Amino acid sequence: MRILVDYRPALRARTGVGEYIHTLVRSYTAAHDDTVTLFTSSWKDRPSPSVARDLRARVVDRRLPVAVLNYLWHRAGWPYIEDLAGDADVVHAAHPLLIPARRAAQVVTIHDLFFLLNPARTRAEIRRDYAQLSPSHARRADAVITSSAHTKGLVSEHLGVAAERIYVCPPGAPTWRTLGRAPNVPGDGYLLFLGTLEPRKNLDVLLDAYLALLRESRPVPRLVIAGGAAADAKGWLDRISRAPLSSHVFYKGYVANDEREALYAGARALVLPSLDEGFGLPVLEAMSAGIAVVTSNRGSLPEVVGNAGVLIDPVDVSTWAATIERLSSDTWTAELACKSLERAKAFTWDRSSAELRRAYSDAITRRRER
Repeated sequence: MRILVDYRPALRARTGVGEYIHTLVRSYTAAHDDTVTLFTSSWKDRPSPSVARDLRARVVDRRLPVAVLNYLWHRAGWPYIEDLAGDADVVHAAHPLLIPARRAAQVVTIHDLFFLLNPARTRAEIRRDYAQLSPSHARRADAVITSSAHTKGLVSEHLGVAAERIYVCPPGAPTWRTLGRAPNVPGDGYLLFLGTLEPRKNLDVLLDAYLALLRESRPVPRLVIAGGAAADAKGWLDRISRAPLSSHVFYKGYVANDEREALYAGARALVLPSLDEGFGLPVLEAMSAGIAVVTSNRGSLPEVVGNAGVLIDPVDVSTWAATIERLSSDTWTAELACKSLERAKAFTWDRSSAELRRAYSDAITRRRER
C-alpha cells in the first residue's frame, strides 16, 4: 500500500495529537513494509531533517500556510492531495475533516467530540469548521480512526457512522530509560499537571482545591504545571503568579518530548481534572512511569485508567482537595503507583498498528466499491 499521512500536527511542538500521529507512524513502519509518505505544510516551520530517517518514511514539505490550506480543503474541497504530494492508495487526515483526494481512499482521525458538544470552548478555526462539517466528513470517510472505544461510541451515536467503519487505535505505553521498573514516589516529589492550558483542561478546579488546602495550612506537595498556554490561559497564569499560589505552584511551560522523563521522575502523582479527553496521553505516560494518577471521571479517562487510579467528578472541588491531601501519604500513593504500572501493560503500539493496517485495507476496498 502507498499511504499518505498528514503530519502537520507534529511539525512544531508535539502535543497530544502530534505525538500520537508521530508514534503511530513510527510503529506502523516498524511492523509493515508499506510505503509511507508524511505530508507537511507551513509558511515558516520545516520538519526536522531526522524525521524521514526516524520514521522510515518519505517527507513531502510544502511552504503553504496551514490556515490557508485548511480553509481551502474544508470549504472548497481543493487542492487535491495528489497534486501536492503525489499518488497514494490511502490518505490519512490527523483530524476529523477529510483531505480532498482524486482517487485515494480517505481516512480521518477523531480523538473526541468536544468540538461538537462544547463548541464555545474551542479555538476559532475548530469552532468555525469542525462542528459544522465533521458529521458529513465522517460519514463520507472510508474509515474513521479513534483512540478509544468511548470515542468510537460517540462517533457512531452523534455522527451517524456505522460501527464497522470505526477502528480503535489507542496509543501504546512509552518505554522510559530509567522509569517504569518500580513505583515512582519521591519523598519531595511534586504533583504534576501536564497538558495544554485550554478551557477543557479545567485547571481552575485544581487551583481552587489546592488553594483551599493552603488556606487551611494542610501539608501538600508542590504543584508543577507543564504545557503550552493557549490564548485564553492568561487568567490561570495570573492566578499562579499571585500569593499564596506563587510560592507553591510553578509553571514550566511546554516540555519537549526528550525532557518528559525528567519531568515525570520528579512527580509523585499526576493530577488531571479534564472536562473531556479523547484518550489522555499524559495519564498513560504517568502510569507507564510508575506514577499515581488522579483524574476526572469523564470522557475516555475511565477507560484508560481502569481501576488503577482515582477518578473524580471534575467539578467537585472538595473531593479534589481531599484527594490531593491524601497524596501526601507515601503508602497510599505507592499503592496507586503499583496499579499504574500494571495497567500500562494493556496498551501496546504493536496492537494499534495492526488495527491501523486493517483500517487502511478496508478503506481501500470501500473506495474501490464507490
